[in-house]
Amino acid sequence: MPEAGTAQQFEKKEFQTEVKRLLDIVINSLYTDREIFLRELISNSADALEKLRYQSVVNKEIAGKDLPLEISIQPDDKEHTITITDTGIGMTRDELVENLGTIAHSGSKTFIQQLNESEQKDLSLIGQFGVGFYSAFMVAKKIRLLTRSYLPNETGCEWVSEGLGSYDMRGVGDLPRGTKIILELKEDAYEFAGEARIKEIIREYSSFVPFPIKVNGEQVNTVQAIWTRNKNEVTEEEYNEFYKFVATAHDEPLYRLHFTADAPLAINALLFVPQNNFERFGFGRMEPGTNLYSRKILIQPHSESILPEWLRFVKGIVDSEDIPLNISRETAQDSALIARLRRVITGRFLKFLDKEAQDDPEKYAEFWSRFSMFIKEGATTDFTHRQDLTKLLRFESSAAEPGQLISLADYVDRMKEGQKDIYFTNGPTRESIEAGPYIEAFRAAGFEVIYNYEPIDDFIFSNLGEYEEKKFVSADRAGLELPDLEEKAGEEPLDSEKTGALTTWFKEALGDRVSEVKASKRLVESPAIILNLNPMITSSMERVMQVANQDISHMGGKALEINTRHKLIKKLDTLREKDPEFARTVAEQIFDHALIAAGLVVNPLDMVERVNQILEKAL
Repeated sequence: MPEAGTAQQFEKKEFQTEVKRLLDIVINSLYTDREIFLRELISNSADALEKLRYQSVVNKEIAGKDLPLEISIQPDDKEHTITITDTGIGMTRDELVENLGTIAHSGSKTFIQQLNESEQKDLSLIGQFGVGFYSAFMVAKKIRLLTRSYLPNETGCEWVSEGLGSYDMRGVGDLPRGTKIILELKEDAYEFAGEARIKEIIREYSSFVPFPIKVNGEQVNTVQAIWTRNKNEVTEEEYNEFYKFVATAHDEPLYRLHFTADAPLAINALLFVPQNNFERFGFGRMEPGTNLYSRKILIQPHSESILPEWLRFVKGIVDSEDIPLNISRETAQDSALIARLRRVITGRFLKFLDKEAQDDPEKYAEFWSRFSMFIKEGATTDFTHRQDLTKLLRFESSAAEPGQLISLADYVDRMKEGQKDIYFTNGPTRESIEAGPYIEAFRAAGFEVIYNYEPIDDFIFSNLGEYEEKKFVSADRAGLELPDLEEKAGEEPLDSEKTGALTTWFKEALGDRVSEVKASKRLVESPAIILNLNPMITSSMERVMQVANQDISHMGGKALEINTRHKLIKKLDTLREKDPEFARTVAEQIFDHALIAAGLVVNPLDMVERVNQILEKAL
């Protein structure tokens, strides 16, 4: 890129606060793995070239159409500079301010905060958070950037900064399309002005960039669309290096799927599951990670059409020669051809995950711990693939060791004779579930219960309705048909007359807080239990509604069941005759305990006052 012609006066601008914080860390705290700066700048250049190539398909008016799509690097060990030039999409003045002066992504801001607070300052992930350009300040004392947008009527701009809180900008004429970055190296970074060192870094980090990378005119990288090759011919190292490029990653993928199909569509696909899911750490909703190609030409970067939204964590490429080169994002959304392609790719990927789950359950458990949120999202939103998604669901259960996961198929295979339904319950932890009253009857009867730890799990079961013709039934539902537990109950119950009088009195004491009170046939150890009369409502759903301050009482009441064999209930029956007022206090406390066991919110002030009254009586 030639030097600037007619130029305006420089205008000084301040960096955004987050940028200043990042630059302070980069300049003053990071001394290891500094060579990644070149990886980040090359990645940015490749992205700019990809965007330009895409625009050249959909947009006829592009500046500098005859320029070759390539990246040129010129290290100068005498002047201690590196010049990196690309003929990509370039930037307008406004884009330059937005991209280099501010950080808009909330996840990037969180990343910077964590980086600032961490003793081990690891910048290797910087590219994943859209701030990779600033890594150049690890080696450069001054950066000069010249750029011109692909838009024909835009003029060039120059950006200069020493990374000390501000930058200078001005308009410049006579620039060709693309971006040139000139790094003036720090004394302790002179090694990066050596041609051999630059080539070494390119081969390590950027071998699969799909554009020529030339160092002093010599092409260093080998451009290979490895997804079009037979998978038996691709080495593990090649797969891993390609993954690092396509996912802007530094580690190896957790899973890899490489397949070719001729029917119903011609497809070459190479898909990866990353090691980590940054969305669960609060970095915001990630954008789709799969690029759509046609005959090795990029059609849609980060395509929103080729995979359903709940598979946005998947990285890689899909190449189909059946897709027209000029298809737009808008057309793709409504394209029957794209819809067919999406069904094929999604179905193939889900079958791949199912096979991996069968072949290596421990590795699949690792995948599930990190990416289950996406599979669950799909199970609640994607009717087309629901059957395949259901096979991938995993849960803990009362019949499995802590931490061990089971599938729904595992559960059904070991159901007891005469068991009609699949039982589940929800709680924050395994310990809280097993300490509560809801699985007492199932434990006594030998029925397995699935443990759900997230509200969405109950919602999944509600949506699915059944599996293998077995209905999903919540353990906190009233009216369950369970085996007679009389032999295992121990104590004799109150007789029917006392039971009838006590439940009537209990209902009067609690008023509208419950719809009914009755003797329980399911309790063994606990004095009372709260149950939902509406089979569509579970306690976990109600907990979510409480947090959202939503009243769902109109959707079905609650039943309080009491264990008439329990000593506390028997003593309460005697107490209500001797001291009705104190008995009412105890009844309300029993009710609150049942609500707490269900994970529901109670008024702590009322409870504390009531507990004090009971303790005073006891002492």
